[in-house]
Amino acid sequence: MARRSLGRRFGWLWAAYAVSAYGSGLGFGALPLIAVLVLHAGPAQVSALSAVGPAVGALIALPLGPWVEFRRKRPIMIAMDLARFAAMMTIPVAYAFNRLSFVQLLVVSAVIAAAKIAFGAASGAYLRTLVRPDDLLVANARFESTTWSSIAIGPPLGGAAIGLFGPVTTVVADALSYLLSALGISAIRGREEPPRRTDKSRARAGELLDGWRHILTHPGLRALYFNNLLVSGLIMATEPLLAVLMLRELGFSPWAYGLAFAAPCVGGLIGSRLARRVVARYGQHQILRTVGTLRAVWLIGLAFVRPGVAGLAIVMAVEFAIIISMSLYNPVLATYRLEHTPHDRTARTLSAWSISSSAAIAILSALAGLLADATSPRAAITIAGVLILASPLLLPRRQSPELVPGLEPTTTGRTKPSNK
Repeated sequence: MARRSLGRRFGWLWAAYAVSAYGSGLGFGALPLIAVLVLHAGPAQVSALSAVGPAVGALIALPLGPWVEFRRKRPIMIAMDLARFAAMMTIPVAYAFNRLSFVQLLVVSAVIAAAKIAFGAASGAYLRTLVRPDDLLVANARFESTTWSSIAIGPPLGGAAIGLFGPVTTVVADALSYLLSALGISAIRGREEPPRRTDKSRARAGELLDGWRHILTHPGLRALYFNNLLVSGLIMATEPLLAVLMLRELGFSPWAYGLAFAAPCVGGLIGSRLARRVVARYGQHQILRTVGTLRAVWLIGLAFVRPGVAGLAIVMAVEFAIIISMSLYNPVLATYRLEHTPHDRTARTLSAWSISSSAAIAILSALAGLLADATSPRAAITIAGVLILASPLLLPRRQSPELVPGLEPTTTGRTKPSNK
């Protein structure tokens, strides 16, 4: 099957995303690694790094939803990339002068989290202006494929670079990738019309809650929202604990740690490439139900990690199963979310979703860190693996008929422009 062209403007957006994604792949887990290897942080501190940064970032991003909604999206994306570049570059500078501290890592983590939320809200809304409605799934699948390919290639190279050139090498690469992403987005041609408010009388306080209001009043989005908070929160809460378990308690090298997460990302390429076909065959709702359930059953396997090759194989097998499920599920969810959101509320809805996800990750990471300190990282991972098994109960049981105005369902459960 020939690759479907989505146009030159989408190509620039995709290229910018790819550069940024591959930079982040090189820097995968860079802040926890620096905390462990340079600052000798313990489980509670590493979990705090994964919790406090996103939590503060979510608070900073809270008023950004309406701000992004009613402004041109391309300048916002460029500004957020430049903000992330500047924040990341403070780490190698501080390290070079022997001034690096755990507090600085927390601040950088918060800035990165807030900028990521604003960038995601702007790029999601901007994507709808670049591609046709029936191409949204194709576009989202390409972003998903790029994400997982970057993680497949980046961490082993990043681990090797850390071993050869020092612990902040990948941070520099990640920072430069944001700068290149900003240049790529600036190359997108075409005039972007400024959005207009549809309700002049709405107060700004009310605008802050519009995204959550839309999510919580839409049955399908509401169910998927709560399911995603639990699943993403628990999966991400185990990441810093697994870093401590593998790097400190089980004696894995940074290179082996990176490989354990990189090789399974081949599953991400498989899942994202299958998304369009399986939705066409089984329908959007069935994929959200079935694959949404499958992605929750594997996490418990990380509780059985042991030293050596056998332990590495266990991590890789569990991660492969999780990733192939998530990479198939994520673009379908992203497409459903856009299809069921009015154009004039896209940025606020995406911002509200991301803020909530960051808050859930922060809370569950903090709780997991406290639990790991009281027991052990392995015990905390085990409890997370058991809790996530309840998450499929939150998935929507019926296909939601609620669509945004001007859209009607297709035979595959997708949507298409209405002739009305």
